[in-house]
Amino acid sequence: MSEKTITIGKLIIDNDKEIIHKIIKEILLLFRLYIPKTAVQHCDYSVMEIKNTVTNAGELKVNTRIYLTTDDRTESLQQETAANSDENPKAAVNRLIKWNLYHLLKTKFGKVTAPWGILHGVRPAKIVHRYIASGMPRETIIRRFIDDYAVSPAKAALLTDIAYRQLPTIASSDASTISIYIGIPFCLSRCLYCSFPSNLLPDETVLNLFMAALHKEVISLQSLIIRYKLKVQTIYIGGGTPTSLPEKYFAALLKYAASLKTVDTVEFTVEAGRPDSITQEKILLMNEYCVNRISVNPQTMQERTLNFIGRKHTPQDIIDVYHVIRRMSSAKINMDLILGLPGESDADTSDTIKKVIGLAPDDITVHALAIKKGSALKLNKSDITLPNDAVVQKMAHIVENALRRSDYQPYYLYRQGYMSGQLENTGYCKKDAASIYNIQIMSEHQTILGIGGNASTKIVAPAGTYLKTLFNPKNLAAYLKSVDDYIMRRVSLMEEVYGK
Repeated sequence: MSEKTITIGKLIIDNDKEIIHKIIKEILLLFRLYIPKTAVQHCDYSVMEIKNTVTNAGELKVNTRIYLTTDDRTESLQQETAANSDENPKAAVNRLIKWNLYHLLKTKFGKVTAPWGILHGVRPAKIVHRYIASGMPRETIIRRFIDDYAVSPAKAALLTDIAYRQLPTIASSDASTISIYIGIPFCLSRCLYCSFPSNLLPDETVLNLFMAALHKEVISLQSLIIRYKLKVQTIYIGGGTPTSLPEKYFAALLKYAASLKTVDTVEFTVEAGRPDSITQEKILLMNEYCVNRISVNPQTMQERTLNFIGRKHTPQDIIDVYHVIRRMSSAKINMDLILGLPGESDADTSDTIKKVIGLAPDDITVHALAIKKGSALKLNKSDITLPNDAVVQKMAHIVENALRRSDYQPYYLYRQGYMSGQLENTGYCKKDAASIYNIQIMSEHQTILGIGGNASTKIVAPAGTYLKTLFNPKNLAAYLKSVDDYIMRRVSLMEEVYGK
């Protein structure tokens, strides 16, 4: 199938449920079927109507019918598929609607670039963990993803093997074990693709207010840790760019974070992110507070791309900072890369991965570019040339082969909407260098208490049967104004799950 957009004048769905509209639109997006928000002069089809009929007479089935209308005729497509006997009925109906629609549209419009088929959602490894818990063997799990979700054999095997590698880390956490995330919503400049609610570094007046609010949250967490005898396995300081803080504020941040450690804390991570935010003084501070994982994120080693996306540093800056950290610190180093950045080719990707592997970081996370609401890239997409899906998939193939040849193994994976190449984000690491926090937050088996700007809290019930969530405000002014309220709400959620 070409990358040409097919326009639909009007979409009719015979169901008012939001989830049904969402999953149908996911499949339409996959096939580049577009419903303009305003009237256009010409549409490929004036109306698309989708009807789904569910029957359960001993066997759960979904019948999907599509009606495509042009000016002079209406074309009808139909498919019926049965659920697996072990599927949750509600989840099965949603899957079968997507499955039927996917195959009907493929029959009508041709093959589509979709290595993940109809599988959507941020945390696909959670499905594998459920299959493993049910006693399903590896080969059967892989076959289920291929047969039930149209996932490619390579992606099905990748996902399944990652989920198996995560099992020892997941098992290391019990009901009283938690992790802590601290959000620092400041950067030295804003990248083209960034949708995070990060702010350019403000003046000292605002920084003082933010640090005071954060300190309140720290004191509350200290109380919760003592009250419930919690074991803090990992602490992760993210952002934004935490190292964009001036030294005195960065020192206070590390002091606050370190005060939340328990004897069980085995991992303390700081997203240093950009080399232009890292100084020798900050590295010494991280050593002083025993930070044992540091992220230095080049995204690409192509200077023209760095300039275009607003990174304000060069590839040589990345190399220089990396070597300074290696010389001054024993912390493991993670580096992030993004595939599909504006104007890049597969040759650029080959050059980038060669240079990054040459540095020998402990952990390399490979992201496929996601075009997100709120980013400058989303707002100006029509004026920016991006590699097409086929090129981005070739980039991913180059990177994966290079990493595996250099003894990096994939250990965590997650997906986002609107990803280049219909791909995923995958973390690769050297032996014994996996990030525990990354595994725990993606598996959702462990309570994560989030404080700071735009931080999310996810409290897992002791039996693991449900989650309670709380999201700190994205807007900095709203966070500063309402921090006391969010502290109280977090305490209430902990009491609800862990008891008073």
